[in-house]
Amino acid sequence: MSAISIENLTKTYRGKRGAKVDALKELTLEIEAGEVFGFLGPNGAGKSTAIKTLMGLISPTSGSATILGKDITTPDARRSVGFLPENPSFYDYLSAEEYLVFVGKTFAMSGPELKEKTASVLNRLDLWEARKRPMRSYSKGMVQRVGIAQVLVHDPDVYILDEPMSGLDPLGRTLVKEIIKELRERGKTVFFSTHITADVELICDRVGILVAGALQTVRPVQEILAAGVVGYQVKAKDIPQELFSYYNADSQAEWLSVPKADLGPVMARLQAAGSTVELVEPQRKDLEAFFLDIVAHSQA
Repeated sequence: MSAISIENLTKTYRGKRGAKVDALKELTLEIEAGEVFGFLGPNGAGKSTAIKTLMGLISPTSGSATILGKDITTPDARRSVGFLPENPSFYDYLSAEEYLVFVGKTFAMSGPELKEKTASVLNRLDLWEARKRPMRSYSKGMVQRVGIAQVLVHDPDVYILDEPMSGLDPLGRTLVKEIIKELRERGKTVFFSTHITADVELICDRVGILVAGALQTVRPVQEILAAGVVGYQVKAKDIPQELFSYYNADSQAEWLSVPKADLGPVMARLQAAGSTVELVEPQRKDLEAFFLDIVAHSQA
């Protein structure tokens, strides 16, 4: 059973003068249990619309979806979900500690279990020292950390996060990426939206790219990166002069710039000449280049 199953999910709004706006167009997607799935797209692509529909905050025009086999129109579908909205806002007169206790009780937690889990996530998100302060005194980054903390406190099986790195400094972004990796190691499912391709590249198993409400592609991240290799940088000692003359473009004495198709013959020639190969480093198009190609093609 898929952790999240979406079939032909569509959301249509009425814009100015009654014009029809298709925010989501027949989205069909399967998120497997235990995977980290990146939902990538430019601003306004429909990522938040899809997430709000999954969480029951807006109703779809047509289509259906389930979370852990339970229809999203039922409250049961959200009992095992940790949800972070795009712009989290909380009861700012409460402290982070008080708010996490409130969330835990909402999910039927109590007693020592709730106290221990609250302390654990506050420490993990570096909020322990500020735990007693009203959240109105928190910075945007601290509020975002509270948002991450409240999805962790009841230890759900599925995490649906809308722009989880928004407003975080580099240390906070690194921390959230570490937490997502830890969740995957524990067999949890993480579905998160972003427009930051570097985050997807580092932590996701698969990525789906949404443009103008339509899903353009779903691919394993490693497959995209492998396909993006265009050549190699080869570092070696005692490079034969003919190879150096042909493949060295920048006059670095121990480096060759080798096209992808030539790597095998070049390595064989280096071995035959008794050269010592110290490093072979791929040159690749990154996920950002792949993403921009998809967006450009969809708008052509």
